[in-house]
This record gives sequence, C-alpha cells and structure tokens, in this order.
Amino acid sequence: MRIDAHQHFWHFDAADYPWIADSMTCLQQDFLPDDLAPLLAQHQLQGSIAVQARQCVGETQQLLQWAQQQPATQVIGWIDVSATDLAEQLLALQHPLLRGFRHLVQDERDPAAWLQQPSVSSGISYLQQQDYVWEMLVTWRHLADATRFAAQHDRHWLVLDHLGKPDMARGAQAWGEQVAELAAMPHVACKLSGLVTEVSSGQWDSAQLRPFIDEALARFGPQRLMFGSDWPVCLLAAEYHAVAQLIDDAIAELSADEQAAIWGNTAAQVYSLTGENNESVFAG
Repeated sequence: MRIDAHQHFWHFDAADYPWIADSMTCLQQDFLPDDLAPLLAQHQLQGSIAVQARQCVGETQQLLQWAQQQPATQVIGWIDVSATDLAEQLLALQHPLLRGFRHLVQDERDPAAWLQQPSVSSGISYLQQQDYVWEMLVTWRHLADATRFAAQHDRHWLVLDHLGKPDMARGAQAWGEQVAELAAMPHVACKLSGLVTEVSSGQWDSAQLRPFIDEALARFGPQRLMFGSDWPVCLLAAEYHAVAQLIDDAIAELSADEQAAIWGNTAAQVYSLTGENNESVFAG
C-alpha cells in the first residue's frame, strides 16, 4: 500500500483559518476529497491521512465525514487533550477511521510549558492507552522539549510532523544533532513532509533539501519515515508532483523494501492500517 501520510481538507473561511494569511491566496479556497483523488491516482497512492488544520472538534467530525468519501483515508483530528472529560469526548468521537490527534503546539504562547502541563501529560497517557497516535507539531526551537515529552510518553506511536520544521539556515547537520535523541526512540516516527515551505524565500531546490532527507534517513531509518505531501499547504511552494518527485529522487538508491516503507508501509504500521502491532516497541 502506498500512502500520503499528511494532507488536509477544508471548506475555506478566513475566520476559521487565521493562519492562512492574506498573501496565501492559493490556499483561500476549498480543498476536498474529489480534488485530492486524481493526485493520489497519478502517483499510485491508495490512501491518505487527513490531518487537522483547526483546533475544534467540529473539524474532526467533518474530516471523518470526508474520509468516508475517499477510499482508504484515515483521520488525525483534534481533541482537547487537557480536558477533564477527555474520556467522554473521546467516546463521542469514536470512529473506525479516527487514528489519532494533533495539537498546534507551535502556535502556543509557550510551547515548552504546554508540553509539560500535568493535564496534557495525563491526557496523552490516556490517548496512548486507547492506542491513538499523537502527532507533534513543533519547530526546531522546541525539539528538545519534544524530546523530553516523547521520553515520558512511550506507550504508543508519536509522530514528528515536517521533520520538526528545521532551521534551514543552520543546515542539515545541525538539525540532525538536534533531533538525534528524539530519533533514537523506537516509538517515534517522522514525516518527510513540509520541507518545501520551510525555505523562507519559497525558492527551494532539491540540492538544498536533499541533505535534510539524507539526515532523516540516517537518524530515523526508512522504517520510521513516511512520505507526506502536506497538500494543499505545499502549493505555497510546489505542486503535488514536485513534492512527490523530491522524495522519489532522494530515496531512489534505497532497497525496494526501504522505499516501500517510506511510501506506505511505515504509515500502515503506525496508523494500524494492516491491524498489526509493533510488539518490539510496545510489548507489555
């Protein structure tokens, strides 16, 4: 199975998506399952993971409705992980296509403090007990905080989105050193996604981004990496095809099994799309 492990759907409304600035005109429209379907087909992708872009339960419910229209689509939604009634909220959201949750930690006033809140820690522990994946959206500024967080929550998969948004100016080696401890944890996977929009000018090229992909391969290994287009956000810097081609070229010299891991097998395992568990990580 080949899977796009990171994409978004939305009905655009400026009030609902304040992070979409006035300059991001290409994102100021609807992006729905019928728009994604031909892109997946073009790249022989049989499924995708639709990821939250708003912090509200209503969006999660909408994503689940859209996921039912798109074959092999699963959802990473949002829930108030710090809520005292988390168990009740989770029960209300329960759905066979709901694989986990994400919070826009990077947008918190103090991301480090948010990650260490006792109520957040308690909520994450409960989600992991229920076998839900938690996706970490942080920038390079808080990779150390994400590392401490990950060490405290190792009962189920954690996923680092967009390589933790590296500081492109400092280079791949500096990012690799930052992420080394986190990458060494066997319950942490990473998405090869979002790189094209991390170049501040928007004028990226493969020579600039390839070292980060190589560093990710060295730190996480193919078995804990997965392709994600970050569509439609990627359109700020590249068409879907260019994002897929960037990864295809970067991993061309890997073995067939290693390429298959990045293109879908890792995602199938992390999101339990095959019904298999990683006993070596979560035994006991």
